Amino acid sequence: MPESLYIFFQEFDPAQLNLNRDADTIIERTLRFGNRVELRWLFAFYGQPRIIAWVRDMGEYRLPERHLSFWYLLLDIEAPVRQVKRKAIWPH
Repeated sequence: MPESLYIFFQEFDPAQLNLNRDADTIIERTLRFGNRVELRWLFAFYGQPRIIAWVRDMGEYRLPERHLSFWYLLLDIEAPVRQVKRKAIWPH
């Protein structure tokens, strides 16, 4: 893992991070905070199919909406249809 990513794992000892065991956290934080070099490393290491699967399965829960929308667009993933709850004018 590039040392430049260590700042995004402040609660971890970088020497103790396991690229397989901690893959979900590494993918999340790199997709969220990574620069081009770090993102190239991420895709080279984990591969696009695994990252697409992660975005589909976990992205909605672990990425902010703007990041999620970006990755849906960039990776050509069809965003799930969400049910919009409308607030009633009167709560009756």
